[in-house]
Order: sequence, then C-alpha cells, then structure tokens
Amino acid sequence: MPGAVKVFGSPTSAEVARVLACLFEKDVEFQLIRVDSFRGAKRMPQYLKLQPHGEALTFEDGNVTLVESRKILRHIADKYKNQGNPDLIGMGALERSSIEQWLQTEAQSFDVPSADLVYSLAFLPPTMQLDGSGGKPKAAYDGSCGEERDGRDRQGSRQRQRGGDPEMNAAHRQKVEEMQQLFEKSRKELSKVLDIYEQRLDEAKYLAGDKFTLADLSHLPNADRLAADPRSLQMLQSRKNVSRWWADISGLDSWKHVKSLNRPPSAEAPF
Repeated sequence: MPGAVKVFGSPTSAEVARVLACLFEKDVEFQLIRVDSFRGAKRMPQYLKLQPHGEALTFEDGNVTLVESRKILRHIADKYKNQGNPDLIGMGALERSSIEQWLQTEAQSFDVPSADLVYSLAFLPPTMQLDGSGGKPKAAYDGSCGEERDGRDRQGSRQRQRGGDPEMNAAHRQKVEEMQQLFEKSRKELSKVLDIYEQRLDEAKYLAGDKFTLADLSHLPNADRLAADPRSLQMLQSRKNVSRWWADISGLDSWKHVKSLNRPPSAEAPF
C-alpha cells in the first residue's frame, strides 16, 4: 500500500540516512516526515507520541513501529526481499550469517569511533593534520610569525590577542584538550577496524562477499562524514582496498538520493 511506510526524522541523522538508503535500494515507496530533533517543543506531536524521548528516528510500516536503524534495515530487506536489490540480506544461511557478522562489526566497532572522530574534528582547528603514525596532530605552520606551532596553540594565541573573558578562554582550551584526547582515542580505535577491513576487502569485493549488502550499506552515513573532512578522509584513502570499496559504495544512486535530501526540515515530503 503506497504511503504505508513512514520515516520520522531528519536525513542529516546517520540513523535516518541509513534507513533511507535501504528503502531506495529496495525500491520501497515511503513517506519522509521531517523532524528536527533539536527543536524541542516544536517537534511534531505525532512524532513525540511515537518517540517520547525524542530520539532521531521512528519507522512505521503498517502496524510495525521500530526505532533502531539496523533492526529497520533487517525488516526492510526481509519483508521486501522480492523487490529492488535482492542481495541486501543474502540468499542462504551462510550468506546471512556473514552479513550479520559484519553488521555487528559496524555497530560495535566502527560506529562509535567514527562518530567520535568526526565530532572531535568539528571542534579542533582546521589546520590540525593527522600525522599518520600515532594520532598526534602535526604542528601547523604559522606564516605570520615564521615558526611552526601546534594548531591548538595558534587558536589560543588568536584568542589572547583579541582579549575577552579569561574564564571563557580557559574553558575553550579545556574543551579543545578534551576533543584532542577524544580524537586520538577514536583515531586509534578506528585505525584498527579499518586495518581489518583492508585485509577483508583484499579477499572480497565487499565486506560480506562479492555482493553489496546491508553490511556495506550500514557504513554509509559515518563513512561519508569521514570522507567529508580531509583530515579523516586520508584514513580511507591510505588503505587501497578500503579506498576502492568506499569509492564504489558512495557512488551508488541510492546514497546519492539520500544526500540530495539533506535540506532544512519541512512538514512532509512523500516519496
């Protein structure tokens, strides 16, 4: 029944984007009800009824309501297995087992460090570069004074020159230090995961075998965010097989459709 599938959320959310990519892959008609999870009391009443704590995603398919993106992927791929891409969930027990293994790897080992890395880079100075060895930032060259400085010191120096509230400056420096620690921790964890992927993708075209499946699709939102920043993009590009894999899956029409939806929320948009 057209319109039976509804997705409440914003395409800018990784959870929502993951589900939308799956719906496009399976050629499932759906209605996207855009909800900005940061607008507090202005959130849509029917969304708050479904999701009283205001999480990023709610999925409705007839009398089925789900809120966890990977459970939704499994539901879509299984219920609509006879339409769209037939390979997403696998054809037999062995294929499904492999797909499930890599889905769990994405959820347990890739999701958090990749999200934390992107989050930390949003706070750290854009001049900071990855050194490719231990996650430490490279010193950034400051042409105005003719010497190399750590990106964090340069930002602090500009603040001191402008003056301002010392307590605010101290709080900012503390925040930058926290983000640098988070960056170093998440980069180390993510590097280990990507090394495993590099080895796996030397054996197969995709993570679960030679077909694009949910195992690959579930990585799209966070990997896209990594690719959007040159400092984290090199983590993908420096691994030949991972780089090839990412170029392949990020070029899919389904993902291009999802990215085209990233515009300010409005009331409703049927698809």
